[in-house]
Amino acid sequence: MAKVFLDYTQEELDRAYDQSAYAPNREQILSRIAHTSELARRRLGPAERFSYGETAIEGLDLYRAKAERAPICVFVHGGAWRAGLARDYAFPAETFVRAGAHYAALDFNNVLETLGDLMPMAEQVRRGIAWVCRNAERLGADARRAYVAGTSSGAHLAGVAATTDWTRYGLAADAIRGFTLASGMYDLRGPRLSKRSAYVRFTDEAEQALSPQRRLDAIRAPIVLLYGSLETPEFQRQTREFADALTRAGKSCELIRAEGYNHFELTETLGNPYGPLGRAVLSQMKLG
Repeated sequence: MAKVFLDYTQEELDRAYDQSAYAPNREQILSRIAHTSELARRRLGPAERFSYGETAIEGLDLYRAKAERAPICVFVHGGAWRAGLARDYAFPAETFVRAGAHYAALDFNNVLETLGDLMPMAEQVRRGIAWVCRNAERLGADARRAYVAGTSSGAHLAGVAATTDWTRYGLAADAIRGFTLASGMYDLRGPRLSKRSAYVRFTDEAEQALSPQRRLDAIRAPIVLLYGSLETPEFQRQTREFADALTRAGKSCELIRAEGYNHFELTETLGNPYGPLGRAVLSQMKLG
């Protein structure tokens, strides 16, 4: 059969961008994450809600540590660009709060709501992160200790944010101290040729602008990259090649292979200070 990308046939490429094909326990993990998020809200109390923009979706859920001027982690959720809400990702809040950090989960439009356009989603994520930095004192956070984490398509959007010129948002060029990105996509050529193009309106402009691997010169902050050994071959390749490109460009990068984890299992470890993702974020934040 004809190869459509690298050594993939169309069927193989479509499967390589379909997490459920490599994670038979997907629904079990998502159900557990939802339950753990509810438990976190019971223990910590409901999130404080703040708006970073004019539309209803442009907000964030904040869980505060007790200490003033604590570091803050801004989390960008995944969901294949078309699903997920901040409230679905309360499950790591207790881990961060107990470690002495504020935890802010961003909301933003999904790609179905933007009629297939990823560009406004990326801009919302940038504005949400910038709002947190500008309002750090109001949130009880230290503006010089702002970090960003993302998983799956949220890791892609957070990776795009890592290429941002923060001075355009009234911030210092090095406003973000570090990014921890798990199970993401960092060059959009593969996704564009896959069945994801059925609901994402990829263009040449979007592919170039939203492929962090092609914008290495714009990256200023250290980046930690993770992937699970049981993820799809494309999500493994994307992470390894981005790490290699960052290293060759002289950027600060750490690559972590989480042995025995699939895509959804790795995301779940953000709520575990001893799991690969939770440990990686806290370590970058110099906590615990």
